[in-house]
Amino acid sequence: MTKIILSPKISKRIEQGHPWVYDNEVAEIPKELQQGEIVEVFNHKNKFVGKGYANPRSHILVRLLVSHPKEEINRNLFKKRIEQALKYRQLLGYQDSFRLVFGEADFLPALVIDKFNDYFSIQTLAYGIDQFKTEIVEVLEEIFSKNQQNFGVYERNDVPVRELEGMQQQTGFLSKPFEPQTIITENGFKMRIDIANGQKTGYFLDQTANRAAIAPFMKNATVLDCFSHTGSFAIHAAGYGAKKVSAVDISEFASQTATENAKLNGLENKIECITANAFDLLKEWTNENRQFDVVILDPPAFTKSRSNVENALRGYKEINLRGMKLVKKGGFLVTCSCSHFIKPDIFKKVIFDAAIDARKVIREVLYKPQGNDHPFLWNVEETLYLKFYILQVL
Repeated sequence: MTKIILSPKISKRIEQGHPWVYDNEVAEIPKELQQGEIVEVFNHKNKFVGKGYANPRSHILVRLLVSHPKEEINRNLFKKRIEQALKYRQLLGYQDSFRLVFGEADFLPALVIDKFNDYFSIQTLAYGIDQFKTEIVEVLEEIFSKNQQNFGVYERNDVPVRELEGMQQQTGFLSKPFEPQTIITENGFKMRIDIANGQKTGYFLDQTANRAAIAPFMKNATVLDCFSHTGSFAIHAAGYGAKKVSAVDISEFASQTATENAKLNGLENKIECITANAFDLLKEWTNENRQFDVVILDPPAFTKSRSNVENALRGYKEINLRGMKLVKKGGFLVTCSCSHFIKPDIFKKVIFDAAIDARKVIREVLYKPQGNDHPFLWNVEETLYLKFYILQVL
């Protein structure tokens, strides 16, 4: 087995359990190293650190899976890890629809599996894990097919990060074909999702608990939901008692799906779906001095790289400033960032700066990260990405 030696100048990050070994953190990259090859990693004192799959075409040279030299990386390991991930979520009460595997946080680097009722949406985001795709699907069928009415797996590998690993983007069935549109129940509300065509893996499960958290502020409220996507926050707002919800998204397809979801829950008379650029509409309605009891801002990630952080911060500041101006005195701003590169302290400062410029005083009501089915490890900071605030605007 190929041996990778860490540079003596690197930090203790890897020895403390971080699974990524960058190409500039090793003494030398073996010339014979192959994509997807299983390698052993040692520190500069020749102490075993871990074993994982390598990719000389990626900046992340090795992704570690095991820390004991006798533990093998094979089908049995994947079954054990997936079963452990399921047990953790069952302990927390997850049943039908949830994130089953969250990559590094479940000790399966670059693997994402979402469960939607009887069907699974899977992403294999590194060359090494992609080589085990067939075994992973077999494990899922072995664990779940006996207790489910149906079983199906669809890959949503239409993500640019795969190209950094030397792989193509692709989608398709990894099991027998099935109808990829299904209706899940989230916090008592029905949501129609499209596993094949929806955003990411089909639906944003990471906000499930946060959507429930808005309930106390919705009774008889007027609500503006920006970046509403398929209407998940809007459905919850109306279902929790809001008298009128304006749901804004730039995608006509998303707005149509949100309208369908409103009808599915008998809330079509409370929700108005508007197809528009949220930045433009926020500016226009601010100039018109419109006011809402609650404004919800749940934008897509404004940056997916460190190089674009400054531009992203300007975007976050602008929407939060305009959002605050649209909130009635004593009302509430619900605001989020799902970009890993916008750290919690930085996001908090951006909101505070926006409040100063908007001449508003804000009271923190609630702060939450992503849901517990998207756990984060303290020694792997990349696993913490979502920041969710409920703020009172005074």
